[in-house]
Amino acid sequence: MTDATMTDAAEPAEAYLSPPVQRAAALLRQIAGGDRVDNMSRTARALDINRTTLLRLLHTLHAEQFIEPDGERGGWRIGIGLIGLAAQAFYSQDLVQAAVGAADRLVENFGLSAHLAVLDGREVVFVLRRTPNLFIASNIRVGSRLPAHAANLGRIILAHLPDEQVERLYRNRTMPAVTAHTPTTLAQLRRRLQEDREAGLAWSDGYVEAGLISVAAAVFDATGSPVAALNVSGRSSDFEGQRERIGAALRDAAESISRRLGWHPSARPLAPAQDAARLFGQF
Repeated sequence: MTDATMTDAAEPAEAYLSPPVQRAAALLRQIAGGDRVDNMSRTARALDINRTTLLRLLHTLHAEQFIEPDGERGGWRIGIGLIGLAAQAFYSQDLVQAAVGAADRLVENFGLSAHLAVLDGREVVFVLRRTPNLFIASNIRVGSRLPAHAANLGRIILAHLPDEQVERLYRNRTMPAVTAHTPTTLAQLRRRLQEDREAGLAWSDGYVEAGLISVAAAVFDATGSPVAALNVSGRSSDFEGQRERIGAALRDAAESISRRLGWHPSARPLAPAQDAARLFGQF
């Protein structure tokens, strides 16, 4: 054992704790426990911090959407950002388990890479990656992020969201171009999403990387809401003569995952307000 290893082992775990993070966590627990922080002095005393520190924590947590103003009663409450993060953490585990088999079959049948991603704000986060045993394969890693408006995984999820929800996400927002094909205005994005929605698939012919083709399909939960997207990707030559067959197989795979999550063709998406209420009811 080296001296460095002995030193690390001898140090208590507390030496690596971050007091600011601990204070933020304590405040979140305080608010979750019913303290609306409508009396700053009382909350500061309960947390053993000063009012200035409390004010900074409140503003930071609000900026991150972990808390939000309680309009009805005043003060603060846990925000949809934190609830959504928790829901994503719990739910995505079941989602990934439901998707592994279908993704593996796509990889085996077509020799393409398969990915599953979820929407996080205006980005998609990759939660599953399966690749063929080839030298040339997808270099995307689990946890990677891409702008939703530029990636077909994001587009197909956005295509099945209510129009007003997409409007809120992108109104007055910059939409950087990844390639010449990337929609950079809300009007352009709306047209692309309509095409994706009508097709039931979102194709990308070199939209993110030259020479790479991919196609994505939405995955739905029991309410009919789009909770993820599944895609396959590969070189242009991999799709020659079998685009229609690949698209159909992908659509079937996404539907099989959706059915495992409780989806039925008769399901209808929840309105944004209803969806938020459903999330609140889970915690």
